[in-house]
Amino acid sequence: MENTGDTAWILTSAALVMLMTPGLALFYGGMVRMKSVLNMMMMSFGALGLISVLWVLYGYSVAFGNDVGGGLIGDPTEFFALSGLLAEESGVPFPTMAFVAFQMVFAILTVALISGAIADRVKFSTWMVFAGIWATLVYFPVAHWVFAFDNEDAGVVGGWIANRLGAIDFAGGTAVHINAGAAALALVLVIGKRKGFGREPMRPHNLPLVMLGAGLLWFGWFGFNAGSALAANHTAAVVFVNTLAATGAAVLGWLVTERLRDGHPTSLGAASGVVAGLVAITPACSAVSPVGALLIGAIAGVLCALAVGLKYKLGYDDSLDVVGVHLVGGLAGTILIGLFADPAAPAEASGLFFGGGAGLLGIQTVGALSTLAYSFVVTLVIGFALKATMGWRVDDAAEAAGIDQAEHAEAGYDFGTFGSGGGSRSPLAHRTTTDQEVSA
Repeated sequence: MENTGDTAWILTSAALVMLMTPGLALFYGGMVRMKSVLNMMMMSFGALGLISVLWVLYGYSVAFGNDVGGGLIGDPTEFFALSGLLAEESGVPFPTMAFVAFQMVFAILTVALISGAIADRVKFSTWMVFAGIWATLVYFPVAHWVFAFDNEDAGVVGGWIANRLGAIDFAGGTAVHINAGAAALALVLVIGKRKGFGREPMRPHNLPLVMLGAGLLWFGWFGFNAGSALAANHTAAVVFVNTLAATGAAVLGWLVTERLRDGHPTSLGAASGVVAGLVAITPACSAVSPVGALLIGAIAGVLCALAVGLKYKLGYDDSLDVVGVHLVGGLAGTILIGLFADPAAPAEASGLFFGGGAGLLGIQTVGALSTLAYSFVVTLVIGFALKATMGWRVDDAAEAAGIDQAEHAEAGYDFGTFGSGGGSRSPLAHRTTTDQEVSA
């Protein structure tokens, strides 16, 4: 029998997760230079549009259709265009379409996360083609590995990480964060550095925008994590508390690291610490106690604060630290389950520090590294193929002048209207921009 309370929670959580993509657009948009803010935000909104369409057509079926490839991929034809899912169901706790909606917004966010690594320098058209190919070849199959569980009563076979390996990933440390972070690393190696990287200042142009975006991500993440319980129940409540606790600890860990290393804590560090903690607790939120969540958050805050500096030492240009936060944070959260899993938590697993031995630690490591390797290698192939065909980079003049004008014929801020007189005039009077104004 359908539980309307659970259905309401799942749909509410889906709406919260959907809000995370515009939140990410604000977070990323504030971190780039003023001349790139619209393009950065458009990459998130482009993913929002494209992946919604692909998920309906075949993405859900590849991720959650009955397995047809040894735990690697679901049947893309089983639910093509969501066929067979419109009829009202009986004897189920919540409608399948609620689950379709919830998982759709996960797919959208994962693709959008990658964009931060390649800010300021790529063609919007190539990004959109990449987003569709990557979702098809990487995200949809990996979601099957991690999120598709066997159902013996219905004769459904799911993915290998969830069922054969038995790794714990409650809400997407592997499928979302390690997956996106590994893809980001591959792309920056294919595309190359921004002009002036390491020589010119490339500071965030709007830190209040960054903090607003981080706040929206934190708010939406309660749907991301607690919503993954798929019920308004005890597990959702524990996950909610663990998510808040870990994130708070990560903010403190990041700020203390900055204070000791640089002499001052920063607003950008606080916002980045929020995301680092959220990333790390995502896979572990059902498996640890609140104290374990605090430890995971604090460790992730410190590790990610240190990891974001690696790009300068190793020479890769991860513009907005997707590798340092999502890959490193995702690895930390996934693997630390093997140490901190508490049998009293909803997942009922025992980590090394709770008498469970090293078995779970090994399982978590295999799941994390397998996802990393698959995403990195396939993304390299996709990236090089697009480089050889469409090309990734805008030309040097467009990159120097600003990718917003080159790619979208717009500017994020129209300073030409300030001081133009007529203070009581309607704002509508300034909506039209002439060719002369654009060229100026």
